[in-house]
Amino acid sequence: MSTTLNRPASAAPPGTAGGPLDRFFRLRERGTSVPQEMIAGLTTFFAMAYIIAVNPAIMSQAGMDRGDLVIATALAAIFGCVMMGLTANLPLAVAPAMGSNVIFTFTLVKGMGVPWQGALAMVAFTGAIFLVLSLTKLREKVAKDVPEVLKVGISAAVGAYIVFIALRGAGFVVSNSSTFVALGSLREPSVLLTLAAILVTPMLVARRIPGALVISIAVLTLIGAFVPLPNGTMMTKAPGAFFALPHWPSSTFMALDFSYMFANFFVILPILFYFVCAEFFSTLATVIGVTGAANLRRPDGSIPNATAAFATDATATVVGPILGTSVVTAYIESVTGVQAGGKTGLTSITVALAFVLALFVWPVFTVIPAQATAPALVVVGVLMLQGLARIDMTELMNAVPVALTILITVLTNNLINGMAMGTLSYILLHLATGRVREVTGVVWGLGVVFIAYIAVMTRLT
Repeated sequence: MSTTLNRPASAAPPGTAGGPLDRFFRLRERGTSVPQEMIAGLTTFFAMAYIIAVNPAIMSQAGMDRGDLVIATALAAIFGCVMMGLTANLPLAVAPAMGSNVIFTFTLVKGMGVPWQGALAMVAFTGAIFLVLSLTKLREKVAKDVPEVLKVGISAAVGAYIVFIALRGAGFVVSNSSTFVALGSLREPSVLLTLAAILVTPMLVARRIPGALVISIAVLTLIGAFVPLPNGTMMTKAPGAFFALPHWPSSTFMALDFSYMFANFFVILPILFYFVCAEFFSTLATVIGVTGAANLRRPDGSIPNATAAFATDATATVVGPILGTSVVTAYIESVTGVQAGGKTGLTSITVALAFVLALFVWPVFTVIPAQATAPALVVVGVLMLQGLARIDMTELMNAVPVALTILITVLTNNLINGMAMGTLSYILLHLATGRVREVTGVVWGLGVVFIAYIAVMTRLT
């Protein structure tokens, strides 16, 4: 029998030298090694690297410079991953959040007319709120008092909204005077390519192909160089350079406009609530899921360094808008790194180093077309719908709030409208069935906020 199989449980795995890295990250204690952590970090990076292309593609539609957004996205991820690795020592990668960037662009800026500078200030403000929640017991109270049906409804609505935005941006879904929306012309090569990719990309993910979404984006971008658009140009335009030194995102750095936020505070209050809840609950679910997969939870179910992990996420959400991007959060794709053996913060540090290298090919990310990112966004949106499995949709008390939140969000192109209808229907159904005691103080407060929002918007429109 080999010496590896006979090694005592406390012995270090191959590649663990017992040096400073071992002592700081507790590699020996968690049964891992430097090579294993680096492989895990690279695995996580390739699973989530699509964000370098997708986040700028979405947020640039708010009027922000796409090149600066690429740099800001990478820098926010580098900051979050390094802080997570050094303070929480958990294999959690951190980067700008999918979902929140869509709400930032299409609900706040394009839908409500908020300047992107004011929207960045809102995100930073919610990060500060989340930091307070992370360092106090208020975190547990909020988690307890917001009912699961509303949390799942909001998450699913964002998922459905992401799918719709992706299909619309790729030309797969177009406006129609009779039916409002319709299928794009299948005579257009770019639409056919998007259709094929929407069918193939989930197959890659289902087969657990490493970096499936990145592969999808890369292949479609390359093919796009030979696919014409109706205007005669090619779907993918050649970048000015493939390698370039990273530059500072000067157009977005410190561009926050807090004066706009405070001048319109009550109008934007519902969306502030969304950002706080989205950041809070998505991070909570990710931390629980990743630490469970890594077998890092204590016997009593508690998570080691949980406060540091939440504080990292919140701090990164303050730093992200300062750089020029939206909410920053822990990524569920971190599970791929855990499956590759990641168990410590060295995995997160490795992810950060990979993002540093990506900064030197940033021009490539600025030419990736919407058709190339659409299939990846569809997969991400569908994954956000998975929470519906936890809800008993045969119960009308659950089905109505969830369905209204999803449908109203997509049909009105506005998440706040969906949240308002879902929350108010939840309250009214409980009143009608004599179960008013089940409505928590937090939900009553939300009801008041949404009624005030509807009244204000009715007067403004």
